[in-house]
Amino acid sequence: MTSGIPVTETRPARDAGLQAVLLDMDGTLVDTEGFWWNAEVEVFAQLGHVLDDTHREVVVGGPMARSLGHLISVTGTDATLAELSALINLRFVELIGRGVPLMPGAQRLLTELAAHGVPAALVSASHRRIIDAVMLSIGPEHFAFSVAGDEVVQGKPHPESYLHAAARLGADPARCVVVEDTPTGVRAAEAAGCQVVAVPSVAPIEPGPGRAVVASLEAVDVPFLRSLITAVH
Repeated sequence: MTSGIPVTETRPARDAGLQAVLLDMDGTLVDTEGFWWNAEVEVFAQLGHVLDDTHREVVVGGPMARSLGHLISVTGTDATLAELSALINLRFVELIGRGVPLMPGAQRLLTELAAHGVPAALVSASHRRIIDAVMLSIGPEHFAFSVAGDEVVQGKPHPESYLHAAARLGADPARCVVVEDTPTGVRAAEAAGCQVVAVPSVAPIEPGPGRAVVASLEAVDVPFLRSLITAVH
């Protein structure tokens, strides 16, 4: 897997509570959910199928195999999962060619994490090729490493990607905070035993034990993240 920093050089934060922050990408740090949906709509339209917005909440935030499996089922297309994945990834890269907008508060939060010495990792359901393209807008220097959806055996909502990221950082999952925007990602983080900050994008997310729901990343800073760990330990 691709990593900006060797595992042996990665250390958890000295803070006795918060040890790491694990961040989703699409819809959380960058406003790309619309790009993904547009790519899917365009590709299916080329194949003679119309996607209406009722399917948008179903496919957002999950691994491509699950999302496309749903769309294949509802459209009855003859295209294979592999064919659709290649076409949609290609169209998405074309759509983001001029860069992608960061979500409000994202740049400030990433800068603040670095200033406080809190390790951060990017954990996404997107494939490596997509992450590397989007990283040009976010800045790879903000992360110890990134985990892509095609680099794990089981994607979100399975906890594998978040457990892997915590292990690489040498952090206890219970002392990690995950920042997510979809119910699928929240389920993955909670299954890993992490505390969660949910910033809903397309689909609504309700508050719950170990889960804080905020309107935007503007409401998230290091003291707030540390308080989530302190509250449960």
